[in-house]
Amino acid sequence: MEYPAVAPARRGELSDRRVLVVEDDPTVLEVASAYLESAGYLVEVATDGFAALEAVAARRPDLVVLDRMLPGIDGAEVCRRIRASSTVPVILLTAMSATEDRIDGLEAGADDYLAKPFSPRELVLRVQSILRRSVTELTPEAAIERGPFALDPAARIIRRDGRELALSVREFDLLAFLLKHPRQAFSREQLLHAVWHWDFGDLSTVTVTVRRVREKIEDDPTSPTTLVTVWGVGYRLDL
Repeated sequence: MEYPAVAPARRGELSDRRVLVVEDDPTVLEVASAYLESAGYLVEVATDGFAALEAVAARRPDLVVLDRMLPGIDGAEVCRRIRASSTVPVILLTAMSATEDRIDGLEAGADDYLAKPFSPRELVLRVQSILRRSVTELTPEAAIERGPFALDPAARIIRRDGRELALSVREFDLLAFLLKHPRQAFSREQLLHAVWHWDFGDLSTVTVTVRRVREKIEDDPTSPTTLVTVWGVGYRLDL
């Protein structure tokens, strides 16, 4: 089967990065793999949750494309287990009408999601976008210290009281943005656009990411004092 050409990743930036595709539908697996390979990625595949976990542990991919519904253990649980030991970016493939699937996946630590049926070209663009955010920029920004936090944009590391935080790509992007704009309140719509450059999207993406960041930076996530809610507006980082 032949597939339309896809613009390849730029040599030396993203090409030859390893992508693990976890999907039990043979057609979806074939098409997704073919498009990613034509964009220059090294693609490995798995067809169930247990095989996915083994592949992540053994071969350490640069990104995982993970179906929500899998035999054995489902994609959300696979994502939770990956997050227990790795910050590798995860894109979750979900059913179009199942909002709870998307929220469950984001709660589990997914960095992005695509609703089925999806465009394989959009999948490639999402992969490229996430990997570009997860690699060191050629002209990195200066390091920042705010209160107990130290942000190193070049290494994509944030420390709290000297301890490195285990953040997913999405969590890092949100906390880094707020550290650059302390004591400013942002709506969820503003954060979608400013942090992830989405002109529209599911606002629960922001809500869930805020909740996950709070779990990693607050002494009591149920009563936050650092990443606070501004009622009627959105969120603010108080330092």
